[in-house]
Amino acid sequence: MSANVLELSDASFQQEVAQSALPAVVDFWAEWCGPCKLLSPIVEQLAGEFTGKIKFGKVNVDDHIEQAQRLRVMNIPTLIFFKGGQEVDRVVGVAPKEALVKKLNALLG
Repeated sequence: MSANVLELSDASFQQEVAQSALPAVVDFWAEWCGPCKLLSPIVEQLAGEFTGKIKFGKVNVDDHIEQAQRLRVMNIPTLIFFKGGQEVDRVVGVAPKEALVKKLNALLG
């Protein structure tokens, strides 16, 4: 995992995402999920490109189910975009990098 992407747990989610001064994007994934493996390098690239502007994190739904249930994550991969600790957008499934860049720019705007 990239140094720019935090591994989040149920315990760290509140501090790292909900109370973050920066907007945040959280990737809900699982080790066995093929589409998650396709999305992961894109998320890592974006984390590098948006360093200092947007916080990126990953939640393994097999290990940390509480947040996934609370946020009603029904399918993976799911990217949830947060601003001011509140969900403002969501992408379910694999999306092209260009589409995600547009959403990230909107998150900053």
